[in-house]
Amino acid sequence: MKSLFKNPPGSVAPFHWNSATARPRPHRLLGYIVSLALTAAGQAAVSTAQSFPEPSDAQLEFFEKKVRPIFANHCYGCHAADTKAAGGLRVDDRNGIYEGGDAGPGIVPGDPGKSFVLKRVLHEDPKRRMPRDSDPLSASEIADLTAWVKDGAPWPREKIPSSLGRVKVEYAQLRTNHWAWQPLTHPKVPAVASTKWPRTDIDRFVVVGWEKKQLRPVADADALTLVRRVTFDLTGLPPTPAEIDAFQKDSSPQAFEHLVDRLLASPGFGERWGRSWLDVARYGESTGPSRNIPYPHAWKYRDYVIDAVNRDVPFDRFIQEQIAGDLLPAKSNEERHRLQTATGFLALGVKDVNQRFKVRFVMDNVAEQVDTVTRSVLGLTVGCARCHDHKFEPIPITDYYALAGIFTSTDDCAGVRNKMGGGGLDYYDPKKLVVLEGNIPEAPKDQVAKLETEVAEAKKAWDAIRGTPEGLKPAADGRPTQRPFRLKYEKAQGELLALTDPASRGFAVHGVRDAQKVGDTEVRIRGEAERLGPTAPRGFLTAFSVPEVPAINPNQSGRLELAQWMTSPHNPLTPRVIVNRVWAHLFSQGIVTTVDNFGVKGDVPSHPELLDYLASNFIDQGWSIKKLVRNIVLSRTYQLGSEATEAQRAVDPANRLVWRHSPRRLEAEEVRDAILAASGKLQPAPPKGSPAMALKMIEMRDNGAEARTIREQANSALYRSIYLPLLRGVTPGTLEPFDPVEQGLVTGQRESTTVPTQSLYLLNSAFVLKQSLALSERVLAEPGLSDAQRIQRAYLLALDRPAKKQEVSRALKYLADFIRTYPVNDAPAPVTLASVATDRTRDGDGDKAAAVNPDDIDRTDLIPVEDKPAFWDARVAAWSNFTQALFASAEFRFVR
Repeated sequence: MKSLFKNPPGSVAPFHWNSATARPRPHRLLGYIVSLALTAAGQAAVSTAQSFPEPSDAQLEFFEKKVRPIFANHCYGCHAADTKAAGGLRVDDRNGIYEGGDAGPGIVPGDPGKSFVLKRVLHEDPKRRMPRDSDPLSASEIADLTAWVKDGAPWPREKIPSSLGRVKVEYAQLRTNHWAWQPLTHPKVPAVASTKWPRTDIDRFVVVGWEKKQLRPVADADALTLVRRVTFDLTGLPPTPAEIDAFQKDSSPQAFEHLVDRLLASPGFGERWGRSWLDVARYGESTGPSRNIPYPHAWKYRDYVIDAVNRDVPFDRFIQEQIAGDLLPAKSNEERHRLQTATGFLALGVKDVNQRFKVRFVMDNVAEQVDTVTRSVLGLTVGCARCHDHKFEPIPITDYYALAGIFTSTDDCAGVRNKMGGGGLDYYDPKKLVVLEGNIPEAPKDQVAKLETEVAEAKKAWDAIRGTPEGLKPAADGRPTQRPFRLKYEKAQGELLALTDPASRGFAVHGVRDAQKVGDTEVRIRGEAERLGPTAPRGFLTAFSVPEVPAINPNQSGRLELAQWMTSPHNPLTPRVIVNRVWAHLFSQGIVTTVDNFGVKGDVPSHPELLDYLASNFIDQGWSIKKLVRNIVLSRTYQLGSEATEAQRAVDPANRLVWRHSPRRLEAEEVRDAILAASGKLQPAPPKGSPAMALKMIEMRDNGAEARTIREQANSALYRSIYLPLLRGVTPGTLEPFDPVEQGLVTGQRESTTVPTQSLYLLNSAFVLKQSLALSERVLAEPGLSDAQRIQRAYLLALDRPAKKQEVSRALKYLADFIRTYPVNDAPAPVTLASVATDRTRDGDGDKAAAVNPDDIDRTDLIPVEDKPAFWDARVAAWSNFTQALFASAEFRFVR
């Protein structure tokens, strides 16, 4: 059988016949017919590097005998994989030389006059001519190099191994057998024997499962449990005492429905459910490992998500905006800005800016985008096919590069570039930001000219001393003599950028745009960026069928068509994945427990008919997340209690049949926000922007001044946790103990642990101590209340319920004993923050404080002096300790 991959770059790949049976492989036929049409239509837009025919044997022989030796003998010493690739240019790799380095493309096939490499070998100035520090190329070598470029700069391609890219027999079986690939169904609502129990169709699908196992559900949740549960689930906040009282007094049959509608309409809904999408979008405000460069405009994407969720933008449109917002029509500049901001979804991932080679940097970023898009929307691990055919899913390597071509045709405008061992603003590339359209004020010309002169002079001085023996010699402070020169240059650069760079003045976002040259990309052999195989036509996955596949516009990247294909009502995965995510947030586990993996190695649905019912109904109701959430929480299934008997546990220990409501621990943001809400210190109004917006795009050390400042700002903030700065590697201390999201991967469901460090945090954190004091002051300040009534008030504020009689008695005794034994004159020297705490304790981490036996100190002394009330006595200390005990209770941390 002829190889599918022996075709010229950008040419049409033929359909294959199985030589053993002389019959076409029908499960691939549709995909390849589409690919043929798309490839033929896209020839005009294929990039220059791909617009020449497959090299002839004579051309390849000329390259190997005449051209490659020139590069090997004269250039590899400075411009190859095992060097620092001077100027960012590599000549041992086809894409490396085509794309070039800092000065632009090294070779422009067919045009010697525009090819930078030829310009440098022909340069008249010996200091700028290449190769440096050796004799210039001979006339015959220059002639050979010129002839090669004129001929289209042909470069040999690797043949794809016969083991890759083939249509495996087991792939056909998977397509037929695996539940997730099958078309979405519209199940009939089942008839049930327990006709009086269900309130909604959702209930009837659940009851069927119980009846098969002869399982009985628990009783309905009481009003206090229900109002706390639904308020946290829908807004991420506890109900206020007034809201609890209003719900209890509403005796109408629609009381719960009214409560749900109010919560859905509140700003808190977007903040709670927007946070869940940010988890999926692996949102972060910096690049992450290696060299951690800030994303100072990332907060605009965060605000876009919250706004879209609150406005209930249909989910199909929501996905289209994030994948291809820049390609959608807009009626105004404001709408255009919103759509450009939405594409931050593709740009805000982890990036290794310290990567030496541009081609690897680009392909790693493409891989991250492919993985994010497919996991988040389709629940598939497509990234595993980067190096080889997927081991478990029917995803050949050619499908991966069909998607990769869409993203190699897209500019990643995160504002950063790769540079090995860079410093200062080396990693910042203002051209790689999306500048927002509109009237950008022009900077004063005289100031610009003055700063440009200062930058030029500072650079000249820095270049003159950089790396010289004099520059490397230690100064009086022990640091290299050259350091002040570098700092002066970087300072001048920063001042000029602050004046002239649209991004520095807020007129830019991190996002994407179509590349100037769009086209298909090559399969990378074994996933190695430099090992180029045959070209894979841009397209979509072939694991499942989506009728009416959109044809890729040859003049665009293909992101718009990808978004349309993903959000087609005929795509079986997208609606199933999102309704399962919503179910998992409301019931602590999904109908499919592996919420990010619907593939062969993922779980099977516990209620397949219910999953498809929810998905098809979701589409019918306009892809509305709010309507989906409303339908689910109004079911009787959602309103069950959380109690359980041993008999019920024995039948279904994991509660897969949803015969009760599984308790859940509050997420990190909910713990912090609930503490602030109880203390009365939570500021509901969102802040403008993020502390990260003030950071320059230079490396941020995790233990440096920038990170310390961000931590301090996060710890002093009183707004909701979703607005805290979330730079990768600089997690706010108030979130850290409670399993905050990992910002490097799509996360549909967080870890939820219960470990001793969480209790230590609640006992020793300065944040908790301060808010405990605020809560105690809040209840003490209410006039006309007895201590018993104040205890009731504290319980209601912290735990959303009144205290029981025995709890009041116990609290009164505790307060009396504390006040009676509180030291006055003969007290030992107080243990202060300076003696037991560090910056991490102030951050809320509590590691150092935890090393001190809490029984040996008065923990109220951990509160900074400036935060204590003017009058501090045994009564204030007692009530502060009492309210802290409420925060430290398991009941506070869990929703039943």
